[in-house]
Amino acid sequence: MNVENWDIFNQTSPVNVVQGEYKVSDNRNLYFSTVLGSCVSVCLYDDIAGLGGMNHILLPGEQSDQGRYARYGVHLMELLINGVLRSGGQKPNLKAKVFGGAQISKANVGIGAKNAAFVRAFLSAEGIPCASESLGGRQARKVQFVPTSGMARQMLIEAPKALETEERPKRVVEKPTSDEITLF
Repeated sequence: MNVENWDIFNQTSPVNVVQGEYKVSDNRNLYFSTVLGSCVSVCLYDDIAGLGGMNHILLPGEQSDQGRYARYGVHLMELLINGVLRSGGQKPNLKAKVFGGAQISKANVGIGAKNAAFVRAFLSAEGIPCASESLGGRQARKVQFVPTSGMARQMLIEAPKALETEERPKRVVEKPTSDEITLF
């Protein structure tokens, strides 16, 4: 891809995709943008039809969750695929680019990896090839995606130094020096 093609991000308007959302478009004058930590985003496109979409998955979810939780992966993947197909995309032409799934917090161990594994398995089961991916790591990402061409770029976001080294404060419990306990 020529360097000149990257100008599209300066010449078009961003459309933000937040947690639990998906968007589809064939408009050459916009691109989708999102920020991901442990969440994952699938950028799905049919470059022959000139359209595509992006979702923002918070949690993988189960089949039984899809009616109740729009933020779950099964629901959002089905909405994204069906949205692209309804807009004129053809399933044999679909390709995906996948981003996110980072471990940016010690508190949410494994969520990013579960999200990444879910998306890979879902795309494989649907027979949709993954043209590229940027999953895992310890940094958040800002992702921009042009739905009409499939062009995508990301910017890794540095974690504040305090978050890199900070551990949750441990609760200090002093042992009584005698058998007496004082309640207060």
